Amino acid sequence: MAKNLVIVESPAKARTIGKYLGRDYQVKASVGHIMDLPKNKLGVDVKNGFAAEYHVIQGKAKVVEELRKAAKDKEYIYLASDPDREGEAIAWHIAGKLDKKGKKVRRLLLNEITKKAVQEAVKRPAELNRDLYESQIARRVLDRLVGYQISPLLWKKVRRGLSAGRVQSVTVRIITEREREILAFVAEEYWSIIANLEGKIPPAFEARLAKVGDKRLDNKTFRIANEAEAKEILAHLEGAAWTVAKVEKRDRRRNPAPPFITSRLLARYDCGSAYLY
Repeated sequence: MAKNLVIVESPAKARTIGKYLGRDYQVKASVGHIMDLPKNKLGVDVKNGFAAEYHVIQGKAKVVEELRKAAKDKEYIYLASDPDREGEAIAWHIAGKLDKKGKKVRRLLLNEITKKAVQEAVKRPAELNRDLYESQIARRVLDRLVGYQISPLLWKKVRRGLSAGRVQSVTVRIITEREREILAFVAEEYWSIIANLEGKIPPAFEARLAKVGDKRLDNKTFRIANEAEAKEILAHLEGAAWTVAKVEKRDRRRNPAPPFITSRLLARYDCGSAYLY
């Protein structure tokens, strides 16, 4: 009787791998995923940490029961689903449905189905990869959130049967990159100086300090770093005579709104060492 159980996705792979491993190994197929989100509802609790509601796929209960029976008297269980995040999710879901008491569950990563590759993988089994599994869950949840909530809109506005899903890989990348930016952000103090100006002709307007001497304030290469620097600049500005040095008008398009006119007032105090706009 076989002491070990190997579980793959495809029945064809099961037959081939069974020939390579011999009598000590029983090889069974899960026929793809055994668990998924429900079809008749969202299946994602958006108010509770986006918890995913996984169920055994309809029609797969018999497969799960067969895998349980096969694993019952085995010492080692090798999960040899595909070496990607979908395969990792399949492996985790199968592991969760098996009675693992007294058994050792290992992951087989098969990049090719050859006798040498299979036998080498059995000699060096890996552990289940939680990070890869959770990335697949995140991918699936995003697919469900997008697909179930936006697809009905496409049915109404474009054509029945269209799906807005399968965008989750791009979404995950955008979220990940943004999260890395947030984590890498280092808060730095900076000050802004705004003058409230009023001329002979109303209305009054605000002008923001944009330049000190020949240095333009952009908060990257040059900024007012603290209160002391701000007060020093304000001391120079007190009692200054202000004039409107230039007025700029230009068209700016903002679709779908029509073009509109914007103007910028550039005020300069008479010693010429600071500019506000």
